[in-house]
Amino acid sequence: MVKPRKIPMRMCVGCREMKPKKELLRVVRSPQGEVSLDPTGKKAGRGAYVCYSPDCLHRALKQRQLDRALETKLEEAANEQLTATMQRLLQTKEESL
Repeated sequence: MVKPRKIPMRMCVGCREMKPKKELLRVVRSPQGEVSLDPTGKKAGRGAYVCYSPDCLHRALKQRQLDRALETKLEEAANEQLTATMQRLLQTKEESL
């Protein structure tokens, strides 16, 4: 008898819903203090998870949930860069379907 695989769950910092890790996008603060999106989920550093949704990312940025989760103060430029990267990722995801 094969044991069912355990699915790791993470909470989206935007909508606060628990979802399977694979359905979420990781935002990471590197040891150098650089904040970026991590589609692979393997970059080194402190991470937080957000849905593949511009609304969830916007809410997480607006309510400063990402600041708290990553233990850093995000600048406006970093917020804009995260939003732009999210848009690019969503476009490539739609094109691959």
